[in-house]
Amino acid sequence: MIERHLHDGILTLRLTHGTANALDAELLQELDRELDAAGDARALVITGHGHIFCAGVDLFRLSEGGTEYVRDFFARLDTFVRRLFTLPIPVVAAANGHAIAGGGVIVFAADYRIMAVGKGRIGVPELRVGVTFPAAALEVVRFAVPPQHVQSLVYTGHTLPPAEALAHGLVDEVVPIEALETRARAVAEQMAGIPPEVFRLTKQALRAPTLERLERSAALDDRSREIWTGPGTPDRVKAYMNSIARR
Repeated sequence: MIERHLHDGILTLRLTHGTANALDAELLQELDRELDAAGDARALVITGHGHIFCAGVDLFRLSEGGTEYVRDFFARLDTFVRRLFTLPIPVVAAANGHAIAGGGVIVFAADYRIMAVGKGRIGVPELRVGVTFPAAALEVVRFAVPPQHVQSLVYTGHTLPPAEALAHGLVDEVVPIEALETRARAVAEQMAGIPPEVFRLTKQALRAPTLERLERSAALDDRSREIWTGPGTPDRVKAYMNSIARR
């Protein structure tokens, strides 16, 4: 599910959950455990395997899991996104391929974002599925994406190839796939060279406004869960998945 490698204080987590690294309750549980164990690392690199970094939420599980699964899943997702976003050590995302929806949010939560050249795309197509963003996910998108592109990215649900993602400020670098992990590790090493308390306090200050908004978002999340568990949502999810399969 997750391959873990720690070398010279740089922790690399590689998602290996099926072909698409789709987020389900079990993967989120494992990711949360890995964050528990990341306290001794100087920096964290997150990447995937194959040609997909993370294809987002496992929509089939959500549409078939019932209300209790949806509620449990979103509680786990909220916890993980908040923890990753506030992790006191440097976090480098190395997107080896598609980073869609929840996968895009993981990339956006990082302190530095690198994407591989290729056919991978990044974006947040939740509205095209016909569902809302959990508050934590939406705030991470708002934080990471340049203001002039946030509304367009969210409302249209367009996903962008690497060069366009770089031009729109969604990622910080685009590199050949064979150089991706080497470059990610180099950035992690550089950022880990900053005195830990200096980095932690600076990161905390940069992200404080986002966290303050999150504290006021409980009502939004309650309504979001109602939509995800509503009677029409499974049909919308299945229709979206069928449209993807036909491409």
